[in-house]
Amino acid sequence: MSDITDEDLHRLIDGQLDLSRREEVETYLQQHPADAERTRLMAELNAGLRAVYDAELDEPVPARFLLAPGIRKSRYRMVAMAAGLFVTGVLSGWMVRGTVTTPNLALSLPRQAAIAHAVYAPEVRHPVEVEGKEEEHLVRWLSKRLGTDLKAPKLAALGYELVGGRLLSGPNGPVAHFMFQDSRGVRLTLYVSTRTGEPRETAFRFSQEDRVSVFYWIDGRNGYALSGEIGKDQLLGIANVVYQQLNP
Repeated sequence: MSDITDEDLHRLIDGQLDLSRREEVETYLQQHPADAERTRLMAELNAGLRAVYDAELDEPVPARFLLAPGIRKSRYRMVAMAAGLFVTGVLSGWMVRGTVTTPNLALSLPRQAAIAHAVYAPEVRHPVEVEGKEEEHLVRWLSKRLGTDLKAPKLAALGYELVGGRLLSGPNGPVAHFMFQDSRGVRLTLYVSTRTGEPRETAFRFSQEDRVSVFYWIDGRNGYALSGEIGKDQLLGIANVVYQQLNP
């Protein structure tokens, strides 16, 4: 049995293996095409992330965000988290390719939401497409794109203000993504996606996706997921408020 591990593959991609170990790993990959392809995909993902984010690492933080301590450090950590979540999804899909026909929203919703949160929550310059001061336009636009009446929850009583939102692409079509932030710079995101099939409902479910906690539920033809890097109990309290506001 080979002693080549996933850590060796990651270290190969990052150029952290000594010459002897690198030759062993490369020989192994020549003999194991499935792992070679998996390594190629991870290398492509790393290159893509560097292309997107490297140029922004030295950008100055806008003054309006200077009151949020730790946001810059959080940005780098969350980008790495998004990469990890995305790699897991890509590799899982690759390993079971040919056997999946239709995505299962109840299973994939929390991971989709966590990836979106990890990508956009640490953004400094462009966290949203439409800012919270244009809430009426934002809600109207996203409602039209999703084909359903949406609401932006009011969380000021809990210390969170609407930063804004954006339109994302999901497995079943457009996705609405709302972002909220408290005075410390801690952010929550609400991911709203559409689903196919008969309308149904599910109770709150919880998923821990790396550092991102997610409470999610299905209501009719929409799937909702509230994500944040906060404690489970705290997030549950906020999720209850969100649910009550969306279902008065």
